[in-house]
Amino acid sequence: MAIQRILIVDDSATERYFLSDILTRSGYTVSVAVNGEEALLKLKEEKPELILMDVVMPGANGFQVTRSIARDPELKDVPIIICSSKSQETDRIWALRQGAKDYLVKPVDPAELLAKIAALG
Repeated sequence: MAIQRILIVDDSATERYFLSDILTRSGYTVSVAVNGEEALLKLKEEKPELILMDVVMPGANGFQVTRSIARDPELKDVPIIICSSKSQETDRIWALRQGAKDYLVKPVDPAELLAKIAALG
């Protein structure tokens, strides 16, 4: 099943706009959340087929939110791609251990993002 609905979780309005623009131009339906708590609410309400998750946010960080989604029987099948300014290999490994399917370093390359989404779909 091809991915259509994507939830972007990022506290930066600029980053949310940038990612939303790339995705909507490519035909995806996009919703946004500004933090982990809002992401969990939208995830249950809107049932997106993919989550793009920032790491550094107020409240629960992206690693914590990813871990709670991965451990929830109802939500664990929703793939998560971490999009973070944290560029260390240890951050990527930690993200994958928390349950993320992939990891992109900001600024995200649009072609790379779309290729990773297509690979999941």
